[in-house]
Amino acid sequence: MLAPVVALLALASQALAHYTFPDLVVGGAKSADWVNIRRTNNYNTQAPVTDVKSADFRCYTSETQATATTATVAAGSQLGIWADQAVYHPGVVNVYMAKAPSGTDVASWDGSGNVWFKVYQISAVTDGGKTISWPAQNQAGYTFTVPKNLPSGQYLVRIEQIALHVAQTFGGAQFYISCGQINVTGGGSGTPGPLVAIPGVYTGNEPGILININYPIPANYTQPGPAVWSG
Repeated sequence: MLAPVVALLALASQALAHYTFPDLVVGGAKSADWVNIRRTNNYNTQAPVTDVKSADFRCYTSETQATATTATVAAGSQLGIWADQAVYHPGVVNVYMAKAPSGTDVASWDGSGNVWFKVYQISAVTDGGKTISWPAQNQAGYTFTVPKNLPSGQYLVRIEQIALHVAQTFGGAQFYISCGQINVTGGGSGTPGPLVAIPGVYTGNEPGILININYPIPANYTQPGPAVWSG
């Protein structure tokens, strides 16, 4: 009977290591869960998305069909996206934004098309193959600056934490995803880009997604996705 018990404990431990991103932090104040962020399918299970071509790869709401309350955020200010527990798995972070079309309430917009641009990332730190470390690991959440020159308007803001602990086979990378809704005020006249579609931004074969981080230790790491647009 020992083996089944050990297996169950291992599964329980693995489940505890998963997480969601249910909270925005605006003006230093953290929202309640799923207020400014659309409730994801995994709000109970915490299960990741592994298919980068799935419709769920965008906002992970195919089952919940959720919308959220739109938070007001000033261009040039700090915006945080917080997890429900420490981000346990080693990996990297990307934050994308997409502007709702003029006259469209972001709460009713699905974010389809080549409309997403990257505003923030946390990559790996390497030293030529001796060690690799993950600054995004064991964090409660992530804070970044909303670009000062970002045009005013309503946006989806999407986080993905890519867990790479079992990414040595295709489909092994785990994506922890959520989308918040914000209204940017006091913005500028920048032109965000490059623009990508989600899904569509990745194939799953990128060297930063299909990778063995354990052995041999990677000599370098290539962050998936386009360059960050800082404004």
